[in-house]
Amino acid sequence: MDKRTFLKNTALATTGLILGNQLTSCKIPQSPPKKYKNWVWAHPHVNWSADTWKMKVDKAVESGIHAMLVEVYNGTNTFYEGGQLPMVANVLEKIIPACQSSGMELHAWMWTMPCNAPQIAEKHPEWYAYNGLGRPAHTHPAYVSYYKFLCPCHPGAQEFIKGNVTALSKISELAGVHLDYVRLPDVIIAEGLQPKYNIVQDKEYPPYDYSYSPSCREKFKAKHGIDPLTDIKEPASHKEWVQFRRDSVTHLVNDILVPEAKKYNKQVTAAVFPNWENVRQEWHRWNLDGFLPMLYHNFYLRDMDYIAEHTQKANERLKNKKPVYSGLFIPSIKAEQISQAVAEAQKGKCAGISLFDLASMSDEHWQVLKKVLQA
Repeated sequence: MDKRTFLKNTALATTGLILGNQLTSCKIPQSPPKKYKNWVWAHPHVNWSADTWKMKVDKAVESGIHAMLVEVYNGTNTFYEGGQLPMVANVLEKIIPACQSSGMELHAWMWTMPCNAPQIAEKHPEWYAYNGLGRPAHTHPAYVSYYKFLCPCHPGAQEFIKGNVTALSKISELAGVHLDYVRLPDVIIAEGLQPKYNIVQDKEYPPYDYSYSPSCREKFKAKHGIDPLTDIKEPASHKEWVQFRRDSVTHLVNDILVPEAKKYNKQVTAAVFPNWENVRQEWHRWNLDGFLPMLYHNFYLRDMDYIAEHTQKANERLKNKKPVYSGLFIPSIKAEQISQAVAEAQKGKCAGISLFDLASMSDEHWQVLKKVLQA
């Protein structure tokens, strides 16, 4: 499970500031003419004032950050006007002017596969992914209650996810759409997180193994002649079944979501796993503009050399044809360790770094980062 999973619940307040339609039109800032492009993820923080957002954005720009990924859809609610689910507050009303005045490039960060909205589960239970016990995610989610993942094969689920991309792509002030949770649930979670759930995953177990929905089973049976739920005894070693699920996610990204965003000339990026096999996320085959691997070394019980190792591996998988922005988990990196973390990313030939997250960056973090990036 990635770090967003553990921080999002506490990051989202529920005070509301409802936006009208008075967003100021402005030309989207172009990517900076620098060797590195640096990013920061930001939760919506609906309780932050417009002045607070401007202060935060200005600080980030001054410290060497070029693009901000703002979480505007969290699988339950939206934080922008015009989405498919209820709006808690239109945070973009405050963020867009702040980014415009500072020259910060602004991207919409959205949850892709999870849908925790009760009204969707009640109306469309057939949209959800099923685990290896034949139980749907909206009633039996893996690990945590908000792991209610949709099925990548179901046409209705595909259209719903596409609709989220469409709504965000229509916002002219946004430079791009950033896909998060664009995968299936972790069949094996990171070693450092297993004690949190008092589990030991020495192999793949049915409650965490997805996607056995009727839609996926029917499609697989039509192609291979067997039902993966009833006819495959060892799913982890069945190459066709493993690849089918990877391909299902890849099809959603390459053939549905990316083309939709490109209709509106948006960049498309994604937060991706270094251990991609465990989430059926074959992201090196995706037609994206950039990749932000979440290189949270402490999740894997590793030192910071993990950052360099997996930045390099990401470049190798992408054949050095697409930019890799190394994701750094700031809650596990002290201010005095920032220089080492950035050095490890650069050692792996990153195109820049991405910080998780804005609220975790202290003044000391920013001071050190500014010196490192300006060196």
